[in-house]
Amino acid sequence: MALKGAAKALMTQAGVPVTPGYHGDDQSTDGLQAQAARIGYPVLIKAVAGGGGKGMRRVDAPEDFADALVSAQREGQNAFADPKVLIEKYIEVPRHIEIQLFADSHGHVVHLFERDCSLQRRHQKVIEEAPAPNLPDAIRHAMGAAAVKAAQAIGYRGAGTVEFIVDVSRGIETANFYFMEMNTRLQVEHPVTEAITGVDLVDWQLRVAAGEALPLSQDELRIDGHAFEARLYAEDPQNDFLPVTGTLQRLEFPATARIESAVLQGDAVSVFYDPMIAKIIVHGRDRTQALARMRQALIETRLSGMATNLSFLRRLMSEPDFASAEIDTGFIARHIDTLTQPWPDTPAPTDDPWTEVSGWWPNLPPRAPLYLPQSDADQVAEASGTVTAPMPGKVLDVFVAAGDIVEKGQKLLILSAMKIEHTMKAPRSGTVTAVHAAADQQVADKAILIEITE
Repeated sequence: MALKGAAKALMTQAGVPVTPGYHGDDQSTDGLQAQAARIGYPVLIKAVAGGGGKGMRRVDAPEDFADALVSAQREGQNAFADPKVLIEKYIEVPRHIEIQLFADSHGHVVHLFERDCSLQRRHQKVIEEAPAPNLPDAIRHAMGAAAVKAAQAIGYRGAGTVEFIVDVSRGIETANFYFMEMNTRLQVEHPVTEAITGVDLVDWQLRVAAGEALPLSQDELRIDGHAFEARLYAEDPQNDFLPVTGTLQRLEFPATARIESAVLQGDAVSVFYDPMIAKIIVHGRDRTQALARMRQALIETRLSGMATNLSFLRRLMSEPDFASAEIDTGFIARHIDTLTQPWPDTPAPTDDPWTEVSGWWPNLPPRAPLYLPQSDADQVAEASGTVTAPMPGKVLDVFVAAGDIVEKGQKLLILSAMKIEHTMKAPRSGTVTAVHAAADQQVADKAILIEITE
């Protein structure tokens, strides 16, 4: 089930609805491009062994297919030692909803309801919530039954998640859902399921592994309230969410939220691991209360030393469309200009609440910290036309040479770092006066790669 193509074939045999696509053995460029034309653009190219958004490319037109295929295959090879891909139809207005499963060795399979993971950037999840907002009970029950059927079809045992794409282009009430993949493990976002069910999923894993039966039946499982999880990353939302490195000079979390993290204040974030710093989880009696608690937890979180997505998460939790659950996987892209603005500076305290202009309430929680810009490197780079490495990495390909004339935003080279490919683009229009990088070259953080002059 960890191989997407094989999993989809099994699900088709089991009668579970699957996204239209190609999951065959022909991995030639011509063969795959022919399948993309048959399916109809836009399509997704996905590494069969992929995960976490790696090895995934959206293609909108035939002329873009070959380059996207090479990039997806290369990223799949680097991240998973497997360059094979599948092609599937890109659902234009999807929600990403997944079902938490559990199965024991006594033939019992249950689902612990769903999580909505639609808020994503770079095909990776940022916010997860449970239950999925506005999901009709009929669809909830149908998705749960399909997930259980999938687990039964393969004789599954333990914790797992069946992920579905839900086509909401015509609304959620009559939406169709399609099997996307199965994660044969406990996932990053499992705490939101624990919060709404009261179940310790790791405890269940140990019991099932020891041969015990599941502690609860399907009829005994209930949804209690609402929960959110936010992923705090060392990344720069204003630079296409590129991961960053550095030292956590300050890292403090509020006691009101559940925090899962493997780093402490003073630790370094390096290029060798995923850039996630922590998961922040809250629970409320309903979605409105849970959302307010998450926003406050993010405001009370203190972090400095490197660029992070903390300000981005605060704005995300403050976005009116998110509060009204008008969401799909394109939400962040549609609101990117607002979401990537710095969190506003805090006005100076005043002893007179009646002249307070920042939204004073009685018993207002602690203020958010001042936004402190990390540096003015981006402005300097744009003015000078210098392209530097955002982190240590390996140059995969260079597309320009000295003397070439380039336009602002033109693709210059591809850098691989943290097992993700990053396309470096021209910060300004002009003439390439120097190229200091070559394919297969390892480069240091802040190394000058290309110089462009007017």
